[in-house]
Amino acid sequence: MAVAFRDYYETLGVPRDASADDIRRAYRKLARQYHPDLNHEESAEDRFKEIAEAYEVLRDPDKRERYDRLGANWRQGDDVSGAPGFDGFGWAAEPGGVRVEFGNAGFSDFFETLFGPRVTGFRTRGPDHEAQVELSLEEAAAGGPLRVSLEDGRSFTVNLPPGVGEGQRVRLAGKGGAGAGGGPSGDLYLRVRLRPNSRFRLEDGNLQVDVPVAPWEAALGATIEVPTLTGSSRVRLPAGSSSGRRLRVRGQGWPDRHGGHGDLYARVRIVVPKQLSERERELFEELAAASSFDPRGSTP
Repeated sequence: MAVAFRDYYETLGVPRDASADDIRRAYRKLARQYHPDLNHEESAEDRFKEIAEAYEVLRDPDKRERYDRLGANWRQGDDVSGAPGFDGFGWAAEPGGVRVEFGNAGFSDFFETLFGPRVTGFRTRGPDHEAQVELSLEEAAAGGPLRVSLEDGRSFTVNLPPGVGEGQRVRLAGKGGAGAGGGPSGDLYLRVRLRPNSRFRLEDGNLQVDVPVAPWEAALGATIEVPTLTGSSRVRLPAGSSSGRRLRVRGQGWPDRHGGHGDLYARVRIVVPKQLSERERELFEELAAASSFDPRGSTP
């Protein structure tokens, strides 16, 4: 016997004119309440799947528009001619490319056929999920264990590889959507987003940092301290260095896939005192009078 189609707005407990934020808040609250890992009541898993199904449609503007317009017949490609039942036979692609035939069944029956536990002997892998995780440059470079909390209330300790970069994905096998009929769970992919750093930049896999130096250090040469992700390193600044010159600090850059580290590039930035003492002003005036150097000439 077909199960009557259940309105997705009713499932999430929101009005039809609910905003995207209202829908997301309702989903988070219900997902925490009914997630099978947190709620061991017999009906919790079925309820959680209904909630996930409703959220998957209503959070997507295109799917929501089709659902508002067509109701149970919103899914493009489904050969349906009357809600709440399906007439005739059609097919839908189940994750993994399996063709699943269905007959005169309700829309929620169709989802149960794909994902629910009620079809004896039907076994399917759960869907893959993706979540975003924000990391500082220091966290991404160091790698190692990191505690991650998801919107559905679950938490994991993830062992990150050193040097994971912007946009890369970390796979957590079996932590995605639940399978049906005893099938395995899908995978969870964590997509990395690197937070901006006020000091360091990561450009084309190279770690870069600006280093302020005094005019006399740039002119005469000096040994200066360059900050690194794990501390600092002393580097020789050659005499006659101008702003923009890059100094290479070997082995202090971004981790590579072979377990080593690239180089850190320190860019020289010449700075002058905001206020000069009387003696400093005298010395600069003497230098200006004695020097023939023209920084705006054709051969600086």
